[in-house]
Amino acid sequence: MKKDLVYAVIGAGNGGVTMAGYLSLIGYKVNLYNRTLENIIPLIEESKIKLTGEVQGEGKLNIVTNNIEEAIKDAHIIMVTVPAMGHYNLARTMAPHLKDGQIIVLNPGRTAGAMEVYAAIRQSGSNKDVIVAEAQTFIYACRKTSSTSAHIFKSKREVTLAAIPATKTNYVIEMLKDAYPQFIAARDVIETSINNYGAIFHPGPTLLNSGHIERGAPFEYYTEGITPSIGSFLEKMDAERMKLGLLLNVNTLSAKDWLKETYEAKGDNLYEAVQNNPAYKGLQAPKGLNIRYIYEDVPYSLIPMSSLAKEFNIETPAIDSIIKIAGLITGIDFFEEGRTVERLGLKGLSVKEIHEFAQKGKIIEEGKEVAAS
Repeated sequence: MKKDLVYAVIGAGNGGVTMAGYLSLIGYKVNLYNRTLENIIPLIEESKIKLTGEVQGEGKLNIVTNNIEEAIKDAHIIMVTVPAMGHYNLARTMAPHLKDGQIIVLNPGRTAGAMEVYAAIRQSGSNKDVIVAEAQTFIYACRKTSSTSAHIFKSKREVTLAAIPATKTNYVIEMLKDAYPQFIAARDVIETSINNYGAIFHPGPTLLNSGHIERGAPFEYYTEGITPSIGSFLEKMDAERMKLGLLLNVNTLSAKDWLKETYEAKGDNLYEAVQNNPAYKGLQAPKGLNIRYIYEDVPYSLIPMSSLAKEFNIETPAIDSIIKIAGLITGIDFFEEGRTVERLGLKGLSVKEIHEFAQKGKIIEEGKEVAAS
């Protein structure tokens, strides 16, 4: 057992409160950080998190703070749960305070999150020997029920994880396995990035149900929001994701088969698998459109997939249609702020070179090391 490890959980949203509560409940020392002080005042006053649902009990936190240095200074493992739009700035903020040997895990990285964070730390001038890893998806289906409590609907049976450099992936999994035995090794962060199922299940259903969501109409997001026709559309998006994965030499699993592997939810098509997934029962739709499913998943999940596809002359009409609808509804050019190949430093790289960066954190070019971004 590794209960002497100290965890820092970054972000006090749905995932952060749940993860901090769980880790402290099973006996770890946990520091919880949130940038906005007002959102964690109840936890500062009484540093306990109550969990209900699949896991029940109460965990006591070690530190609750909005000071990043205080949160991470003694942490062995830094579990990042903030939305992907905050990854870059968070990396720059953490960089001066990182120490050799620390592990940063993005939960999840969305698409190319670990690559962005790894590059941002290096660009900040930090030369600390840290490992940046990303989970392919968040390990729980959960919701925060108050500032000091959360409900776990279901834990995923397996979640792939990869590190930069990829040679450290098994070490990270070994460090995490007492708390999270569900983590299994992916080839590298290209594999975890392409197998980003939030890209399929989040922005499409949200935008295709935008009238109901903006009106605040109550409905179950997955089981009622994903109808047969929407399910069919999501399968087209998923096919484009898998085509990109094939070109990038990544082992891919369809969203339908992923539901079967992760939740034992079976069906002849994606719609049926969603309906047969007990983890999705009771998960309510958001009450407005100012949510992560658009502002995170479009620029940080779909944009990098679309941009990579364009780099290699692959057409992604279904994915691009959701990006366009999101832009028209919000008035935002998501290609301007999203993770494009240019922003990730992947422009002009071959498939081999992209994997080389994911594997080693650098590219060997004519006898010299070259950072990918």
